[in-house]
Amino acid sequence: MNARVAGQLALLDLAAVQPAWQVRESPRARRLTVRVFPGGRVEIVVPPGTRSRTVQQFVARHRGWIHRKVEEFRHTVTESPDSLPDVICFQAIGRQLAVRYVDAQGVPKAAEHDGELQVCGDLGRRPLVRHALQRWLLHTAHSQLLPWLASVAAGHGLSYARAQVRRQRTRWGSCSRAGTLSINACLMFQPADVVQYLFVHELAHTVHLNHSRRFWKLVERLEPRWHALDRELSRGWRHVPEWAIS
Repeated sequence: MNARVAGQLALLDLAAVQPAWQVRESPRARRLTVRVFPGGRVEIVVPPGTRSRTVQQFVARHRGWIHRKVEEFRHTVTESPDSLPDVICFQAIGRQLAVRYVDAQGVPKAAEHDGELQVCGDLGRRPLVRHALQRWLLHTAHSQLLPWLASVAAGHGLSYARAQVRRQRTRWGSCSRAGTLSINACLMFQPADVVQYLFVHELAHTVHLNHSRRFWKLVERLEPRWHALDRELSRGWRHVPEWAIS
C-alpha cells in the first residue's frame, strides 16, 4: 500500500473518549471515508491537508452508523492486533494452510514448503513478521485472483486494460477511467461466490463507470443474485484477520 500513515490528526476530545478511533491521511484519498474493522477498531481515512474541524464534522454526521458497526463487529474476533496466525484459511479457493514460525537471524520472510507456510527470521520483530505475511498474501492473491478475473471477464465477453492486486483498506475493488481494475488481496478470505460477484461488479464498471440504473441492470444480468452477494460483501471484513489489514 502506498498510503502513508501520518501523525494522528487532532480529533479534539474524540481521541481521549474513543482511543480505538484513528485517523489516517492517504495521498490516494479523494474524500473522507470511515472503516470499522473486526473487533471494533475505527479508522477515518482523509485526503492530505484535511483540517481537524472537517474530520470532526464528518464523524458527527456518521457517528450513529459508526457506533452500530462497532457493536456489530466488536465480538467478531478474539485476536489482538499483535497476534500472528497458526492457520490461514482462504475461503475463496477452499484452502487452509498451517503456519510454522522459525526464529532465526535476519528480516522475516514467508514461503510455502511441504504443504505449510514457513515464516523464518527474527520473530521478535513483530511488525516485520506481519509484513512478511502480508507480502505473501499479496503474492498468493496475485497468482489466484487475476487468472480467475480474466476467466470471468472472458466468460461474459467483457475486457479491461489491466488488473492489479492491492491490499486496500477501504475498497474491495475499483475500476479506473483507463480501464484498470484493482482487486483487494483480502478477497482471498471471502466465499468464492462473493469474490465472483465482486469481479462482475468491477467488470460492469468497464461499461458504466458509475452506479447508474443501467449499471445495476447490467450487474443483475450478469449475476442475478447480486443483492444477497452485495450484502454479504459489505459484511466481508469480519472474515479478514487482523494481521492482514493492520
